[in-house]
Amino acid sequence: MTTTTATALEGLTTGVWNLDPAHSEFGFQVRHLMVSKVKGKFDEFTATLVVADQLEASSVEAEVKMASINTGVADRDNHLRTNDFFEVETFPTMTFKSTSVSATELTGDLTIKNVTKPVTFDVEFGGVGPDAWGGTRAGFEATVEINRKEFGVDIEMPLQGGGVVVGDKVKIILDLQFVKA
Repeated sequence: MTTTTATALEGLTTGVWNLDPAHSEFGFQVRHLMVSKVKGKFDEFTATLVVADQLEASSVEAEVKMASINTGVADRDNHLRTNDFFEVETFPTMTFKSTSVSATELTGDLTIKNVTKPVTFDVEFGGVGPDAWGGTRAGFEATVEINRKEFGVDIEMPLQGGGVVVGDKVKIILDLQFVKA
C-alpha cells in the first residue's frame, strides 16, 4: 500500500526515490578575497531517498565524485582537486547519510576527506508531480553552511592587508529532483 507521509509533503509517497542527475544540482559558494563569492558545482553525484510510513523513519544517502568539481575555470578546478584542497586521488568521494529526517530539516553525517561531521540542511519541499514519461517526481531545495577547515580542507592563503583568499565558510546549495522507483 502506498501512503502519503505528511500533509506538509503532500504527494510524497512511501518507497524508493532515485535522484535525477540531469535535473538536479549540487552547488556551493565560498568567499573569495573577502569581497565576493566564487560559485561552483559538482557534476557527478547520486542520491537515494527512501520514504517510510512515518517521515521520521525515512532516509537519504548521497555520494559525490569530487573530481567532478566545476567552477567554470579549468585552472581553479584542477587546483581544487590537488592536495591543497580536496586531494581527489586519495579521497575520491564525499558522502552523506541521514540520521534524522523532517519536513523542513535533514540531519546526517557528511564525510569529506575521510572526516565525518554531523550537519543539518534546511529543506524546502517543492512538491510532487507527474512527468512526461509516466513517472512521478519530487523536488527539494536544501542548504547548509559548513566550515571547510573542520573537514580537513584547511589551506591558509592570507592576504597582505588582512583576510584570506578563500573563506572558511562554504554554503552548500542542493536543488534536487527525485523519480519514484
